[in-house]
Amino acid sequence: MLAWREEGGALICELQFVDFAEAFALVTRVAEIAERLDHHPDIEISYSRVVLRCTSHDAGRTVTARDHRLAAEIDALLTEVGDG
Repeated sequence: MLAWREEGGALICELQFVDFAEAFALVTRVAEIAERLDHHPDIEISYSRVVLRCTSHDAGRTVTARDHRLAAEIDALLTEVGDG
């Protein structure tokens, strides 16, 4: 499981990759999950660093079960990628 922290009404995870291509590849896969769940994180990418922020805008920018589900799916993705 990733090191998610709850801060400012969001679940936040910061990830570091070797380069931009690896970071962008992960962001693309996160986008696929977000589309499937119809719940989209805020994503910040800066070369090899990615910051994911999961919050429920429609619930007043607070953390809900939808955010925890999205975080769990992202965790599963990274476990799969790490095992690959």
